[in-house]
Amino acid sequence: MQTPENDGSVRFLYGTALGRGLLKMVQALHLDRVAVWYLRSGLSKPYIVKFARKNGIPLSKEALQEFPSYRDFFLRERTPLPMDAAPDHLISPCDGYLSVFPVSAQSSFALKGSQYRLQDLLEDDELAKRYEGGLSLVFRLCASDYHHYCYIDDGIQGPNHFIEGQLHSVQPIACEQYPIFTLNRRSWCLLDTAHFGPVVQTEIGALIVGGIVNLNTGGPFCRGQEKGYFDLAGSTIVLLMEPERVALLPELMATLESGKETRVRQGQWIGSRQEGKAKL
Repeated sequence: MQTPENDGSVRFLYGTALGRGLLKMVQALHLDRVAVWYLRSGLSKPYIVKFARKNGIPLSKEALQEFPSYRDFFLRERTPLPMDAAPDHLISPCDGYLSVFPVSAQSSFALKGSQYRLQDLLEDDELAKRYEGGLSLVFRLCASDYHHYCYIDDGIQGPNHFIEGQLHSVQPIACEQYPIFTLNRRSWCLLDTAHFGPVVQTEIGALIVGGIVNLNTGGPFCRGQEKGYFDLAGSTIVLLMEPERVALLPELMATLESGKETRVRQGQWIGSRQEGKAKL
């Protein structure tokens, strides 16, 4: 499936010198706080209709009355989608666009011209080394996606590690300009899963708000249980898998091997537990 085009405003901010200068001013003056106030207030309610129409989201007049602000609309619940329940099937933690990258022997992976070192992403050298030769699964959520995310398996969660950072867009053009994943605000934790070994899940905030809300501070979890949600902006989730843990579905591989993203849904079967080495 083709990746959606970059939003016009994002193309301006990252694709032009004037836009990049404006972006730096917004970040330096913390003008994002004005956006947060507006999106949380009743003044943002007219924007709900515009946003829904632009993104093809059905919204009746009756449903519109349920949302006092854009933020309430953004965090809306939905009827749960079917979720693959086979224990040895890896599921997607969220709706979004999936891309997959092999982790090198130097604990890094390449994305849009940027080389991402896991040591920089996690700020934990010892943990990063465990994923050498494994896979990095990147899920990019658009603003129109459902922004709640779930656990991929049964297991035990370690503590959350929050890293304060900048707030850049996660759209492709921004990733071409900056090493977004190691610049942006993010939160990671180690998931000791029952069927896929130790998995690091990292939630990465995005322009302009970057809110990350994780519901649990640690302890047991179940497959499909809500782990948390993003607040007010499109975002990214990165899963780090050890070698010889999972093989992605063949029907996904043709697209992923070409470097393109493919559309996935929360709870969708995307790979299977394996004993051999997972390769791209």
